[in-house]
Amino acid sequence: MRGQKKYIGIDKDPRGAMNATGNIIRDAWLFGLVPETETCEGWTSQRVQALYDQVTNEWGKYGHLASNLPPELAARHREIYDAAVARARALGWDPELGDND
Repeated sequence: MRGQKKYIGIDKDPRGAMNATGNIIRDAWLFGLVPETETCEGWTSQRVQALYDQVTNEWGKYGHLASNLPPELAARHREIYDAAVARARALGWDPELGDND
């Protein structure tokens, strides 16, 4: 594992982790796969991929659509993502800008 890149953690990811890895972690929180205190700091890409596989399996139960979540999960999804968007905007994230802007 020498020299393998490790994730910096959702709390340290630039612009609020509004990226695929951030979404994987937020969805893992939603489905209770990891506690909301887990930032995934120090995780290898293989470990993040394994979490992604678990998250994908959970989303499959709902046709991969937030609109198909039961009310409790739908409310939790809104809470998690509303907080993430607010934090990201405070850190300078602009959904209108591309990665190179």
